[in-house]
Amino acid sequence: MTARHVIAAGIRRGGGEGLMASVAEGLSALGEDVLVVGPPERSPLVARASALGLPVHTLASAHPAQYALDLLRWRRANPDGVLWCEGTLPALATAGMQRRVLAFDTAAPGPLKSVRRAAARARALATIVPSAADAERLRDARVLAPSVPALELARHGRGAGPLRIGFMGPVSERDGVLVLADTLRELRRWAPEGYRLRITGPTRYADARERVVVEGRLRSLGAMVQSVHNMPADEFLGSVDLLVCPAVQPRGFCFPAVTAMASGVPVVVSDAGSLPEVVGPDHPWVARAGDPGHLAEVITAAAAALPAYDAVAAARRRWEAAYSPEAGRKALGALLGSLGLGQTGSGASEPSAAAGA
Repeated sequence: MTARHVIAAGIRRGGGEGLMASVAEGLSALGEDVLVVGPPERSPLVARASALGLPVHTLASAHPAQYALDLLRWRRANPDGVLWCEGTLPALATAGMQRRVLAFDTAAPGPLKSVRRAAARARALATIVPSAADAERLRDARVLAPSVPALELARHGRGAGPLRIGFMGPVSERDGVLVLADTLRELRRWAPEGYRLRITGPTRYADARERVVVEGRLRSLGAMVQSVHNMPADEFLGSVDLLVCPAVQPRGFCFPAVTAMASGVPVVVSDAGSLPEVVGPDHPWVARAGDPGHLAEVITAAAAALPAYDAVAAARRRWEAAYSPEAGRKALGALLGSLGLGQTGSGASEPSAAAGA
C-alpha cells in the first residue's frame, strides 16, 4: 500500500481542525496521490480524510504507545513516498527516518516539549508550523498557514436587544474563558441587560479543579450565558454579533478567528501568541491577554462600531490573501517545489485537470 504522500495522523483528545488536515486537502486539490494512516479512533484527521473521500489505512491500536509502535512497523514495511507526521507522536515514532515532513499545530514552550520535538526532527526534510510566532520558537521551522473555507451564514438581524458575544472554544482557562466571564461581569456593571454570551466548542479542562472553577464562574453569570455545544459553526456565527477569542497563553492556530474573518463576523482577539498575526497589524480590536477590564473596553469599542463594514471587509481581504483554500494551495505548492516534492520533482505543484474539475 503506497502513495506519493503518506500522512501519519496523530491522536487527539478532541477538536478536528489542524494544520495537517489543510495539507491533506491541499495535496489532493493539487492532484497529488495521498494516503492517510492513523489509529482506528481518536483521530479527527482520519475522520476528516474519510469524509473527504481520501484513502485511509487504519492501524490496530488507538493507545498512544501501541499506535506509535504500529506506525513504526507499518512505515518500515511501506517505505515509499514522503511521510508527513501530524504532531509529536508520529514524528517521534519515526524519528531518524528520511523523507519526512513534520507538522506541529503549535510550538508551545516548555523544556520537555522542546526536547521531544528536537528528537523527533532528526533527519526530517522540513518542519512546518502555522504561524511566524510558532516559527520563532522552533528553529528552522517553515510557516505554512492552514486554509479555512468561508461559511455561508444564516444571519439573524442585530435588532435592538443585547449584544450577542460569541465564543467558539475550546472551553478552558488557557483559551481565556475565565477572563471572558470576568469581562462579562464588568460589562454587566456598565449595562445590566446589554450583553449575552453564547458558547460552543469542546471542553479542554486540565483537571477536575479547572472544570469546577470554569463551570462555576459561568453559572454565576446566570441568563447572560447560553451554551450550545453541538451547534454547527455557520449557524453559531450567524447567531452572534461578534466573536471573541480571548486566549491568555500561546495556543494553536485560531481557526474560529479566521472562520469569522472569512464569513463577515467582526472578531475581537487578545494579544496572546499568534492571534495578532492572524488578524493582521491593522486590526482594530486587540485586547491585552488576561486583562478583563481592557477586554471589556475593546468589546465596547467593537460594539459601538457595528456593523463595522470597513473592518469586516479588511478582515475578509486578509483571509483571501493568507488563509483561503486558494492561498493555501499556492503556499503548499511552493513548499513542495522548494523541497523537490512536486509531481515534476521541482517547482510548485499545479492542480491536475481532474483536481480542478
